[in-house]
Amino acid sequence: MKALYCQQNSSGEEIIFVFQERENLPVARDNDVKIQVKACALSWTDIKLLSEMKMKKEFLPVGREIAGVVLEVGSKVSFFQPDDEVVGILPLDSEESGLCEVAVIHEHYLVHKPEKVPWVEAAGTIRDGLRAYTALHYLSHVSPGKTVLVMDGASPFGTIAIQLAQHRGAKVISTAYSLEDEQYLERLRPPVGMRQPLIARVIDVSNGKTDVAESCLEETGGLGVDIVLDAGVRLYSKEDESTLKQQLLPHKHDIITLLSAGGHWVTTEKNLQLDPPDSHCLFLKGATVSFLNDEVWNLSNVQQGKYLYILLMIRILEDVMEKLSNSIFRPQLDEPVPLYEAKVSMEIVQKNQARKRQVIQF
Repeated sequence: MKALYCQQNSSGEEIIFVFQERENLPVARDNDVKIQVKACALSWTDIKLLSEMKMKKEFLPVGREIAGVVLEVGSKVSFFQPDDEVVGILPLDSEESGLCEVAVIHEHYLVHKPEKVPWVEAAGTIRDGLRAYTALHYLSHVSPGKTVLVMDGASPFGTIAIQLAQHRGAKVISTAYSLEDEQYLERLRPPVGMRQPLIARVIDVSNGKTDVAESCLEETGGLGVDIVLDAGVRLYSKEDESTLKQQLLPHKHDIITLLSAGGHWVTTEKNLQLDPPDSHCLFLKGATVSFLNDEVWNLSNVQQGKYLYILLMIRILEDVMEKLSNSIFRPQLDEPVPLYEAKVSMEIVQKNQARKRQVIQF
């Protein structure tokens, strides 16, 4: 069987993706589950994080969000049996590539897939659902009546976050990076029986002239936004930023300005630097800043803590699948592609050029 891996070139500057032959491995451990993969979603590979966690290898497996059918289970597996339909996320230190016909994974990283949920939707939603729950429930405690700003709402993650926030009774504001994004967000309609729109306001920032902070304060009557989920922020002035996408991002001062008293800023900017005036403003508002780390569920060093984290993750994944089954979540997916096109698709994902979630269908 062929599986996809990524490899850095000799200078360490460029990542390439290669197919390698691998054996059809048997279930080696008591709690392992062997899966016939039906679909695998593609996500950006964080080489730097793997290096920091001492997990870097010559060939790194690619493709971690998988959906498939159970072929075989270890002797101590209690949640699954052959022919079960499952979906899950391979752990950060997994030796397995999800972009392979067969994968072996510990049962704690899997949940049952609802029968009526298609393979592609299950694999393509599971990671964004986990991120949205982490951001909105565990980091910012969303609740009815709160106002949530979702930056880049037309992205795969933004789409799920908007739907989850609205489902919990929050008022949602979103930004759009292009006319196509704005049209997509305006077309979002709630499921049957839901009265209020998914998005209270869409702010088009594509022309670079719209003041996001001013628009949010206007929408909230000057009170500010309770929860902000960013898609990156500018740390410097526009003149110091190189790419157009960076120029579309809000400045960190804008985020702090539009936050309400007691507000929560959930950021994906791992190198965020707050100057003393920034911290003072957050202090005056009693606001908080949290970092949305995709891999937080996998990085606990204490075994008991890790086990409790796994139990929480399982509950989240089950809830994501339930909402997908009930059409509360409708993901932003591209057309599925076959395995032989996975290398090209992964190159697009790694360059952050994909606007929809890429899924490989077997």
